[in-house]
Amino acid sequence: MKILKFGGTSAGSADRIKQVTDIVLAERKNSEPLIVVCSAMSGVTDRLIELSDLSAIADEHYHEILKQLIIKHTDTARELFNQENLEPVLEHLQKEFLSLEDVVRGVSLIRECTLRSKDLIMSFGERLSCFLVCEFLRQRESQCVYLDTRHVVKTNSQFGNAQVDFELTGQNIRNHPHAGAPICVATGFIGSTEAGETTTLGRGGSDYTASIFGAAFGADEIQIWTDVDGILTADPRIVTNAKIIPHISYEEAMELSHFGAKVIYAPTIQPALESGIPVRIKNTMCPSESGTLIDSLAPEHGDPVTGLSAIADVTIILLHGSGMVGVTGTVARLFGALAREKINIILITQGSSEHSICVAIQPKDSDRAKQIIHKEFELEMLQHKIDPVVIETGLSVIAIVGDRMCRTPGISGRLFGALGRAKVNVVAIAQGSSERNISVVVAKDECETALRAIHQEFFWIYDSIHVFLVGTGLIGGELLSQIQNFQNVIARSSTTKQSSIHVQAICNSNLMFLNQESIDLSDWKTWLEQKGQPTSISEFIKWMIEQPFDRKVFVDCTASEELPYYYETLLNAGVSVVTPNKKAASGKLDLYKSLRAASGEKSEYVYNTNVGAGLPIIKTIRELIETGDEIQEIRGVFSGTMSYLFNMFDGTKPFSELVREAKEKGYTEPDPRDDLSGIDVARKLLILGREIGIELELLDVQVENLAATGDEEFTRRFSEAKENGMRLRYVGKIKDGKLSVSLIPVSSDDPCFGLFGSDNLVAIWTRRYNPQPLVIRGPGAGAEVTAAGVLRDILESK
Repeated sequence: MKILKFGGTSAGSADRIKQVTDIVLAERKNSEPLIVVCSAMSGVTDRLIELSDLSAIADEHYHEILKQLIIKHTDTARELFNQENLEPVLEHLQKEFLSLEDVVRGVSLIRECTLRSKDLIMSFGERLSCFLVCEFLRQRESQCVYLDTRHVVKTNSQFGNAQVDFELTGQNIRNHPHAGAPICVATGFIGSTEAGETTTLGRGGSDYTASIFGAAFGADEIQIWTDVDGILTADPRIVTNAKIIPHISYEEAMELSHFGAKVIYAPTIQPALESGIPVRIKNTMCPSESGTLIDSLAPEHGDPVTGLSAIADVTIILLHGSGMVGVTGTVARLFGALAREKINIILITQGSSEHSICVAIQPKDSDRAKQIIHKEFELEMLQHKIDPVVIETGLSVIAIVGDRMCRTPGISGRLFGALGRAKVNVVAIAQGSSERNISVVVAKDECETALRAIHQEFFWIYDSIHVFLVGTGLIGGELLSQIQNFQNVIARSSTTKQSSIHVQAICNSNLMFLNQESIDLSDWKTWLEQKGQPTSISEFIKWMIEQPFDRKVFVDCTASEELPYYYETLLNAGVSVVTPNKKAASGKLDLYKSLRAASGEKSEYVYNTNVGAGLPIIKTIRELIETGDEIQEIRGVFSGTMSYLFNMFDGTKPFSELVREAKEKGYTEPDPRDDLSGIDVARKLLILGREIGIELELLDVQVENLAATGDEEFTRRFSEAKENGMRLRYVGKIKDGKLSVSLIPVSSDDPCFGLFGSDNLVAIWTRRYNPQPLVIRGPGAGAEVTAAGVLRDILESK
């Protein structure tokens, strides 16, 4: 036998009820008897509570709520049933709602809604939903019966949270004539006293009902069908990349649910635990998924931490004083005083000195608890042996849970290391002797940051890089597209061990979008426009530094001269800088040297795309030097625009006309004089010079400015070169500590002679590469190749 329990969202509409019956009938194919336990339709229990509260004060608005409930259920029935079956269903619903109206009217007349009356009112939710599910199953499968569990689940009279008489209830369930039916639809959440008064089983009551039935029959499995794929490693509303836990022990599930995991409520699976019945959590919307299996045989191998959970709002009570040291019974008196007033203790921690005891409770109990403790220890406080109670509010408890944490060294170190890197202060710590749970108390406003940091520490399969991008123009926009494609490749691959990239922030000149979770790059423009805030680079930098990620990379895809002055701050804060922006590496020598000096073990300044875009020019020169080679000369064509112009110039049309055509095709800067001036080439040459130890400023580079050169001069120089079998090339050269940029004729044995299109070429003569130089050639400009180079630098950065 199997027990299938469906929550309110699973049976929240006609379409969902159809899905429920599909699942039930698919399970029925195995010929096993099924018990189907259902909650009220989603939202109905809350409306029934509201109905009872309004009627208790004779607020006539309760009629409107009652009307809404009638419409919800009758409309659902009309969608589900054919004409033959609809009429008797509507008659039954009308009868039930007349009964509900009678109860509510009575409450309104006496202006009092007792817990007993509220339980009766709330019971209609499950009675109505289970009736609809049962009748629809009958329409599809005749062998189905309805069971109002008030006839079998017997409880005490603690209305609102009734305690079950398990022995009597078990006998009733097993002896009920519907027990052997092929499909039995049973109401969750409700029971009754020996006198027949309706009761409810409290939070998680329908799960509890399923567990009670499972224990009574010794079921093979209890299935809890809900709106998530199973138990996750963390709350997906906070940690969006939380993973499904495929297999978990009862004890782990109990620990996680105690600390806020919402899928199950710990007491509800207690009967299943005691009977050794497996519980499986499944998603009604994805029935083919295996979900999470809870049993006593958790896998022996796997991550030491199974999951983490949190209670978002707690209060800490601190009792301390020198008079507590060595005095027996203090803890018993504290716990006894709180227990007598039914104040639940969430967490306990005590220093080995016995000087202090710290307990966490619900905030609603804090004032009452303070009064109770002062009363209990009044004499000791008057004698100054114990100090007045200290109350700390605005706190959260986070727990990491896992059976395999036991005797695994380093778990605590990783936990506190992750919190330290995230700059989250720990207020209190608790760990059970089983080592299955480590709990920490943190400030409430740091709870989400802490959860993300801990989850990243224990559940990232691959190294993750967190990118903060400034500049969404041609290169920045293309980079985001390439990162998205990279993410898709990683997601599809089951074997790739590549780092994952997560873009946390995007900024342009007007707006910035800062997001603690990875930004969906498929629609980043919409996110930026709709969620963005006015750009403030200082706020952007501050927020980035505060984020609790191990590997952060700031990517500057602008041509800004101001941004480079933030680089050193970032590097010193452990944030790597990757940029195609040449303004820092070719700016003031002192700035360049300070950035190189700030690069260390935890962060680095990466600017390989400053020269040659995606070509490995800077990287190659650096590797030559690091392996002991000596650079003697560097010479080449460093501008794709100038390469194109002189490859196309054949003297048949004026050079100025060729420049105009190139501008129209988008091959030049908006103002072509920026290309012809040679400053861009000079910056690239200066960067390479500094790489090999030449300490110069930009003004020290000798540059031939072609912006003012006339067509006749270009034609003359072209003709002269052609007559000598040579070609014109705009060449940058480093030799003997001097840097120069000029238009020169080159012969056929020169590496630059055979260039075509807009290719760049760099020839490097070294002690090893001589007389034949090391030549690097290829496209040295363009958004696509530059962005690819930036992406490579991101992946290779620290």
